[in-house]
Amino acid sequence: MHMQANNHDLIITGIHMDLTDSLKQGVTEKVEKLFRHEERIIRVKVELECDHTKSGKEHEFIAKGHIEINGPTLNVSVRNEDCHKAIDLLVDKLDRMLRRRSRLRIVKRKDTHGVDIPANLPKV
Repeated sequence: MHMQANNHDLIITGIHMDLTDSLKQGVTEKVEKLFRHEERIIRVKVELECDHTKSGKEHEFIAKGHIEINGPTLNVSVRNEDCHKAIDLLVDKLDRMLRRRSRLRIVKRKDTHGVDIPANLPKV
């Protein structure tokens, strides 16, 4: 499902599960936070998957997030028995990655140094 969340590009996909309106709304609201923190995001993709193969448990949810941004795409995956909790964990993890990447960008930008040219320039 492709959504425009306040002019932001967000794609939500459900795998082996139905995407309820409350799930779509929850993902949209939480992902908006990412767009507010980092304006350079091109697109966010969220995949919600219900994994029925776990033995001992009824099922487990896998939430995968992909942020397309200048530079390498950020990819995160989390698992939880509760789908809404998995979404919360996913967005928190993506948020931390975005903050770390922007901190690294700032550090790299500050790492400027003068260039010494080993030459005897004539005095004018």
